[in-house]
Amino acid sequence: MAKKAGETTMGGEAGQRPSGQSAARIPLEKRIGATLKRRRTAAKLTLAEVGAGAGVSSAMLSRIENGAATASLDSLERICEALGITMAELFQETDQQTGMAQLIRKADQMEVVRVGTKHGHTYRLLSYDRGPRKIFEPFFIEMDKESKSWPRFSHPGTEFIYMLQGRMEYRFGDDTYVLDPGDAFTFAGNVVHGPERILDERAVFLSIIIYAE
Repeated sequence: MAKKAGETTMGGEAGQRPSGQSAARIPLEKRIGATLKRRRTAAKLTLAEVGAGAGVSSAMLSRIENGAATASLDSLERICEALGITMAELFQETDQQTGMAQLIRKADQMEVVRVGTKHGHTYRLLSYDRGPRKIFEPFFIEMDKESKSWPRFSHPGTEFIYMLQGRMEYRFGDDTYVLDPGDAFTFAGNVVHGPERILDERAVFLSIIIYAE
């Protein structure tokens, strides 16, 4: 039986917490420092170059990057300016880089209602994004030849389909494509698309929607 969203156990066994969540307990100053260092090295800047631009010594900047010292908001703002980023970008990236992991056991995967549900198609959501912004949605989808009509979709972002079982004719705009097991199909989500017909008794595939920034 499909679980309601509020009943879903994250991490599988009831009462267990995914080990990846321990990263959320990493002190904030260490996470901020790691983000600053990642940004600096990506920009190919030295400690001395960023420190000079921010009015902070190389030694102090190194301590901040390693989480050994806590920078004041004023210092952080100057460091961000030297790196060419805003404070908002710093904290957003720091929040996203918590090292979280999510394991959802098969029994806990939530069956969701989409346009095709009323046609007998089954959609299982494989990951639950709990952040402020949806980044991607992965679905495990099953449908059979009994369906007499097929849903059409249009949404932001990019969609990726990987066929696991059966053959399916899939419509994308004015074109149709025959997808065989093992085939991978990537397309723009804003173009009207959807299954045209099932060529075998049953089709099973993964659909992953990646939303644009």
